[in-house]
Amino acid sequence: MLERMPPDFRAMLRGASLRVTGPRLAVLDAVHEHAHADTDTVIQRVRADLPTVSHQAVYDVLRALTVAGLVRRIQPAGSVARYEARVGDNHHHVVCRDCGRIDDVDCAVGQPPCLTASDDHGFTVEEAEVIYWGRCPDCASPSRVSTDQP
Repeated sequence: MLERMPPDFRAMLRGASLRVTGPRLAVLDAVHEHAHADTDTVIQRVRADLPTVSHQAVYDVLRALTVAGLVRRIQPAGSVARYEARVGDNHHHVVCRDCGRIDDVDCAVGQPPCLTASDDHGFTVEEAEVIYWGRCPDCASPSRVSTDQP
């Protein structure tokens, strides 16, 4: 059985015409390691390897990686921005209303953009963003519900 090969971050950066730098490599690693990471999580992870990196440097790298299409920025209503490494497949998300956990959900129906608008107003639709809201298994468990009730 083949082991999953880690991504070649240097090649990814070069392929996107971005210079290979320590902060860019560290941010890519953090986003790949922590799906749906918020900026604070990315900063903490990057500082484990590069203690002197500034908040602004991480923000700048996240912006550059997002523009280059190497990471995806999502921001469900009521949540801070989150970053993920799964790009280019127009997948969706399910969000827990209680704890904020976010998981990926493959396209709802058919080929991307997954959904056909009832009236696209003349737009050429390239992507559909769907967020399913509910409660994760931990938050919906009967023991949790009974202990959280007044």
